Amino acid sequence: MIQSKIQVPHSRKSLVSRPRLMSKFDEGLGVKLTLVSAQAGYGKTTALGEWAKQSGALVAWVALDRLDNDWTPFWNCVLSSIRERVPGFGNALGFLPESESAASFESAISAFLNELNQLNDELVVVLDDYHLIEFPAIHHALSYLLEYLPPRAHFYIASRTDLAFPTARLLAKGEVNRIDTNDLQFSLDEGVVFFRDMMKITLTDEQVAELFRQTEGWVSGLQLAAITLKRGGNIAESIRHFNGSQRDIFDFLLEEVYGHQPASMREFLLATSVLARMNRDLCQAVTGRADSQENLERLEQLNLFLIPLDDRRNWYRYHHLLSDFLQRIGSRENPELRRQSHARAAKWHESQGLDEEAIEHYIKARQTDDAVRLIERVLPELMQSKSNVLLKWIASLPESSYERKPAFELFYISKLVVDGEWNQAMGRAEQAEHRFEALKDSVPEPEWNRLMGNLCYFRGIISYLQQDLPRTSHYFELLDLYLPEGSGFQNFGSNRYQGYDQFTDLLSLANDLQVVEKFLLKRIKASETKKNYPFVGYQYLTYIMLLYEWNRLEEAERYLGQAMGREDLQSNLWIRIQLHLAFSGLQQALGKGEQAVESLTRLGMSIDSPDARIIMRRIEAEQAHLFLRQGHIRKALDWSERCGLSHMDEVFMHRFEEHLVLAKVLAAAERTEEASHLLEKLQRLAEKENRLRVRIKLLIARSTVLRHSGHLQEAFVPLGTALRLAEPAGYIRSFVDEGPEMGEMLAELLTQGQGSAHSWLPLDYIGRLLDVARNGGLKEPSPKELLTEQEAKVLYLIADGRINKEIAYELNIALDTVKFHVKNVYRKLGARNRAQAIRLGNQYGILG
Repeated sequence: MIQSKIQVPHSRKSLVSRPRLMSKFDEGLGVKLTLVSAQAGYGKTTALGEWAKQSGALVAWVALDRLDNDWTPFWNCVLSSIRERVPGFGNALGFLPESESAASFESAISAFLNELNQLNDELVVVLDDYHLIEFPAIHHALSYLLEYLPPRAHFYIASRTDLAFPTARLLAKGEVNRIDTNDLQFSLDEGVVFFRDMMKITLTDEQVAELFRQTEGWVSGLQLAAITLKRGGNIAESIRHFNGSQRDIFDFLLEEVYGHQPASMREFLLATSVLARMNRDLCQAVTGRADSQENLERLEQLNLFLIPLDDRRNWYRYHHLLSDFLQRIGSRENPELRRQSHARAAKWHESQGLDEEAIEHYIKARQTDDAVRLIERVLPELMQSKSNVLLKWIASLPESSYERKPAFELFYISKLVVDGEWNQAMGRAEQAEHRFEALKDSVPEPEWNRLMGNLCYFRGIISYLQQDLPRTSHYFELLDLYLPEGSGFQNFGSNRYQGYDQFTDLLSLANDLQVVEKFLLKRIKASETKKNYPFVGYQYLTYIMLLYEWNRLEEAERYLGQAMGREDLQSNLWIRIQLHLAFSGLQQALGKGEQAVESLTRLGMSIDSPDARIIMRRIEAEQAHLFLRQGHIRKALDWSERCGLSHMDEVFMHRFEEHLVLAKVLAAAERTEEASHLLEKLQRLAEKENRLRVRIKLLIARSTVLRHSGHLQEAFVPLGTALRLAEPAGYIRSFVDEGPEMGEMLAELLTQGQGSAHSWLPLDYIGRLLDVARNGGLKEPSPKELLTEQEAKVLYLIADGRINKEIAYELNIALDTVKFHVKNVYRKLGARNRAQAIRLGNQYGILG
């Protein structure tokens, strides 16, 4: 079946020569993307197929259908098609079609790009009928792929609609070749040749012009008109009937053509119109007739919208317009024949081992028992590879048909959880609980316990994501009762770094941290005797973050050691990486800066995963953050220049930490406008996602950016807001980790707050933060480390005898900004004037 989807469609030798259109297709070999966009009937597939045959390039063709609307089948088709033309292509890409790659598509697509970079010849990948693809992960992946596509590779995408992913950047760079209705429709000259040479009809120039006026050069309309005119006796009279919209013309012409077919042919057309692809055997099974091959060949000879899918004419499909028309006629005139055709098609596909196609037909035949039977058979395999298709099938069935099929319910709930539909997932879980209770006496006890345990696992996760810890505890206690070693679902995706959006910062999902601590300790204690319970890794990570935030560093170190010593946690790649990142941050807080950086370097060297690129990106961002905290501004800047991030990027939660580090680096480099722009976008994202700890971090970052830009008083506004939000939770390290500058800001704010102007400030809390900072919470850097790169430049110019106005001109900054930097230099060096600043700069080795 897949061979019929990856072959360039067979084209007739008598096709009208269209050099202008072929030249337009040729232009696609100079750009990344050629978009062929037009409604049905404009000959997109025919024109693309003709060009593919004569282009001289390697063309990997993919004819998409609705079953390809999922990550795994889509990429399986793409890889299979390319391998037909480039044997051995992508042998190392076994993980690309895995469903887990959809969550971390950048790793998979980066590996795919590496394979494309090794090609010696031009490769064209054609995606026909792309409008059938709705899965967002595929759209995101293609957008990313096209952005970095190597020069020898080109994508040609044919669709009835505009693409569901942005192409503005490619368009601005001249990397998009657009072919639309105006390009595809016949010109008047081509129409004359079409009627004369292909359809063997002689028309006057006026008659051809009239047909073009009525059809606007619409290829399918002209083709149907020609079929009708060949049969009719009065050409002039027939042409006068072609009026109205394209749809009206098409329906009129098809009624004419269809109505003049013999009854046996009409019945054959209606019965086989339910098929997406057909061959002789399938048509015989659906129609019960032995003359199916003869009928197919007859339709092809009549030029009646039958498209051969291979040169041997084994497989065909109807033109989409004809298929739509026949299905409308069938639904209206003979719905029972249509239902029977689906039922027969289902049995044939099942007999051939094509279960997915069989399920589609069973559902449309309203044979729900058979559909449920087959879905149950393929469910374990397709839960990972085709979850979207599975969900569509189950949602289309009456719930009564699978109310005694618990696996259906559990899959449905799991998919809703992954998709972020938590309220809907909880509603279905409550329904499922009543159904599972009713099954208690009819299934073996171990099986029933497994069902109830898995259900409690999902209800516990949903409750946690909804910040309902009492209910979370309740369901996890029931999980321990039913499944002491936990749900089997906890191991899904354990070998990939999927960048779980909702788990990026677990503390941000809950605001009452005293309650959180009790919950976490209880869950960690309950898991101590369990040998294979990787889900507890999320509780360990959250508790380590919490202890760190409260500056209880020794306890954090102890629990981190426990977690890193558990083999079950090391088996989950995402948890393992997060534990090592936490270890590095803890080393920095304990004053072991070199060990912190080195631990991340070792971690990077140990990564053996398809997602290595994503993991390294996260590790390198954390290293850059450490460099900032240690005063190594140049090293952090080096990272910002090679990381590929920009303050103009769209921001997502799974890359929040990287963007936040970039904003801090930009601020340290005095690029405050860019830093502010990025922080504003991150702030909107955090508020939308309701992440309290994330919002606090951003407010702190905004305050330091304002201070760097010389807006000293304005900087206290976001800082004050951050303090008021953080006080109830008792956050410490979010402030202390910002270094001596934050200590100075807190001290100044405390001094101001002791007056009436800032009575709204949590003064006792500020005092506690300052105590931590002064008593070892901060590593006091040397004066050389204290100066930013810009401040060091100012000191050099002071030593060179420049006045403030000259320094402003030299560094291309405002005079007020120079005064702000001079003040900082004096303060950090302990100088009272220029002479002292120069002397101390030489003494500390800053002026070298």
